[in-house]
Amino acid sequence: MSVQSKNTDPNAIPEGEPTGIIGSKLAGRVALVTGGTRGIGASIGHSLAAQGASIAAGYSGNVEKAERFAADFRSTFGPTLAVTVHQGNVASGEDCRRVVAEVLEQHGRLDILVNNAGITIDKTILKLTDEDWHKVLDVNLSGAFFLSQAALAHMVERGTGRIINVSSIIGEVGNIGQANYAASKSGLFGLTKTFAREAAFLLARSGKLDDGSIGLTVNTVTPGYISTEMVAAVPEKVLDKIKEGIPLRRLGSPQEIARVVHFLAADASSYITGQVWGVNGGMDM
Repeated sequence: MSVQSKNTDPNAIPEGEPTGIIGSKLAGRVALVTGGTRGIGASIGHSLAAQGASIAAGYSGNVEKAERFAADFRSTFGPTLAVTVHQGNVASGEDCRRVVAEVLEQHGRLDILVNNAGITIDKTILKLTDEDWHKVLDVNLSGAFFLSQAALAHMVERGTGRIINVSSIIGEVGNIGQANYAASKSGLFGLTKTFAREAAFLLARSGKLDDGSIGLTVNTVTPGYISTEMVAAVPEKVLDKIKEGIPLRRLGSPQEIARVVHFLAADASSYITGQVWGVNGGMDM
């Protein structure tokens, strides 16, 4: 779930965003971030790039915004890091496989996949149509499966990789009017644990797991209420009520999600797999 104040400029680099390469934890790596040209996805891309990763950003339809993201990225990180943008529908297995193939063709490798793309169609249960149900599940859950499946084959062959899913606090606690969204985000937990087990099994079977391996890990990050453009028109009174239900009494920032993703993507996190990381101000305590 994401909300923002009405005065936020969705096209500006948010305050606190990295403004250049500041570390080398991910030097030489390539990351594909879906929903990567705005909001949490753009912050994740900037955070990974700040540690030396080149970025492939997936997007669904706004070509102008994608091109602006790429231009801003180049002005921020210069010619050292490559950035590409890839249009596609994550609900389509064919599109997912095509995008992964494009990334491999244009970058030569894929080290990190962040399944961040997601949509909401909010209605109470008795008003949800078949189309409302399937569209949200297809994008939020099936898309993560199709992309992870395509990336996994490449990562197993290379013997290393990171797959990081972006779920939601709603997948843990539910929410009125979001049965489809909650089901899709909860489904990522089981998907994460199964992919993590199979990734480890496949590496072990191919003899690519040893004491010095950085492995192939699969984890999920679960944001709480985050200040983005997803729900730009939320009234202040509603925001105040939301904050009252958060132990830390504030919304999270996209950068706080991005930092956890960057942590999980690093080599030093190679003993963490199949886990769900809550970043929600204590809402699930």
